Amino acid sequence: MKAMILAAGLGNRMRPLTDHTPKPLLEVNNKPLIVYHIEKLAKAGFEEIIINIAHLGHMIPEALGDGSQWHIKITYSDEQEEGALESAGGIIKALPLLGDKPFLVVNGDVWCDYEFDSKFDLKDDLAYLILVDNPDHNTKGDFALEKNGIENEGDVKYTFSGIGYYSPRLFEHCAYGRAALAPLLRETIALGKVSGSLYQGIWRDIGTPERLNALKTLLNSQ
Repeated sequence: MKAMILAAGLGNRMRPLTDHTPKPLLEVNNKPLIVYHIEKLAKAGFEEIIINIAHLGHMIPEALGDGSQWHIKITYSDEQEEGALESAGGIIKALPLLGDKPFLVVNGDVWCDYEFDSKFDLKDDLAYLILVDNPDHNTKGDFALEKNGIENEGDVKYTFSGIGYYSPRLFEHCAYGRAALAPLLRETIALGKVSGSLYQGIWRDIGTPERLNALKTLLNSQ
C-alpha cells in the first residue's frame, strides 16, 4: 500500500511562522512535523510515499530528498503552478502516482501516535476514516459512528482526524481542480460506502502557533 501526505496547504493560521517555511517543515524538538509521519510510515511497512507540495513547495523536496535516508521512496505531486488544490483536488492530481489499489492519506499538519497499517483491507468500502474525540477547536465534531459505519449525523459526532484509507474509485468521477474532501465524503457516506473507527490515543491538529507550542510541551513532558 502507498501513502500520501497532504503538505500543500498555505498555513495561513500558522503565520508568521509559515511566511518563510512551509507548515510541514516546522519543527518540534528539532524534527520537522512531516518527518514524524515519514518515520512512522516507514516503520509500518510503507515503501512509497507521495507528498503534494504548493506553498514554498520547493523547500520540501530540498529538505526530504528522495526518501532514501528512511529506506523508502518519496515522490512529489507538484501543485506550485496551480496553487494548493485542497485535499480532494490534491489527491485527484496524485492519482496517477497512487495507482489502482487502496492507499492511505494523512494530513501533514497533524501529530499522532496512531499506528498506520500498510496492509489495511478496505473490503467493499470506498473509504475508511479514523475519527478522534473532539478537540476544543471543533467541539461539534464532523461525523457520527454507528456500528463501524460512518454517518453524517448522529447523537454523538466525532472529529475526522485527517487520516483515511481510500479506494481510487472514490475519486473516479471527480474533475481535476481545486476541491475539498468533506463534500465528497459526505456524498459517499450517504451511499453507505464509508466505514471507520474511533481512535483515542494521542492526536493533535497543529494548525496554529499555540498548538505547535502545546505539542512541544506535550512531547517534552513524556
